[in-house]
Amino acid sequence: MAEKVLMKGNEAIAEAAIRAGCRHYFGYPITPQTEVAAYMAKRMPKIGGTFLQAESEISAINMVYGVAGTGKRVMTSSSSPGISLKQEGISYIAGADLPALIINVQRGGPGLGGIQPSQSDYFQSVKGGGHGDYRMIVLTPESVQEMADMTALAFELAEKYRMPAMLLSDGTLGQMMEPVELPEESSATIEKPWAVTGTEGKREHNIINSLYLKPEILEEKNIERYERYKLIEENEVRYESFMMEDAEYCVVAFGIAARVAKNAVVEARKEGVKVGMIRPITVWPFPKKPLAEAADKVKAFISVELSMGQMIEDIKLATECKKPVYLCNRVGGMIPAPEEVLAKIMEVKGGCK
Repeated sequence: MAEKVLMKGNEAIAEAAIRAGCRHYFGYPITPQTEVAAYMAKRMPKIGGTFLQAESEISAINMVYGVAGTGKRVMTSSSSPGISLKQEGISYIAGADLPALIINVQRGGPGLGGIQPSQSDYFQSVKGGGHGDYRMIVLTPESVQEMADMTALAFELAEKYRMPAMLLSDGTLGQMMEPVELPEESSATIEKPWAVTGTEGKREHNIINSLYLKPEILEEKNIERYERYKLIEENEVRYESFMMEDAEYCVVAFGIAARVAKNAVVEARKEGVKVGMIRPITVWPFPKKPLAEAADKVKAFISVELSMGQMIEDIKLATECKKPVYLCNRVGGMIPAPEEVLAKIMEVKGGCK
């Protein structure tokens, strides 16, 4: 068994990316993700990689766009306002069908908000965020171990489907320290015949582009892209089911909120309440099927979020509003205590006969 080391979540992301073969990082400091950039600044020169602190988030994401076009594994990281600045570039990357990894260690908003943890970038992440019809694969870790594991997975999925992937973390996970078993070194990537790597006179030129002035060609491109997205929804949904076998109530939560909610579920069980939890690991693609199946069994859903209730809309869509969906939330950098979630479970139980 590999030895575990004690690491911050942000540092685990950076080391896992390096071990996954990433040798190009472009970013800009912003709390609470700056340790990702700091770690890359220290490590990349020692392994022949490239670290560059750009003059802005906009510059950084366009550097990612350039390297992604060559087929190399490349990433950037930021926190909420910085991710907003990157949105145009992310849309260009999606429109050019390029794989890249974007890390979002969320903080409170809107605007500059605060530097404490939040989940209020949910809509921005799962609905596209930038202009046009596109999606990103969005993975949501709940531990430092998952931050490392999902970094490698995000690179693999981005390459498999030729699209950007996002690791959607938060300030608590980014700053907390936990034992983590780091992945083995791997540089294995799939063939990329589309990459701009020089022709050596042996093939036609590859062109990386997201501009299609003929409307019928752009329509065709968008339709093809959504056919690929459908495959992702069929094959890449990831979630955790916890104590759902006989559950009469279902808590839905991801990330740090899921860790809190799981404790509340355990305590509720001790008090005789049959409650379980479904934790989306991919929030896009969203785990619609398990939630739809749960809607035929449970009396109600409780969405535990660090936002004003953004994920609750996807829960309602997935369950076709068959059962009521209640919200348990804290915002502005506040995190609910397990006791608050337990109180909400008891409140919902009292109102659902």
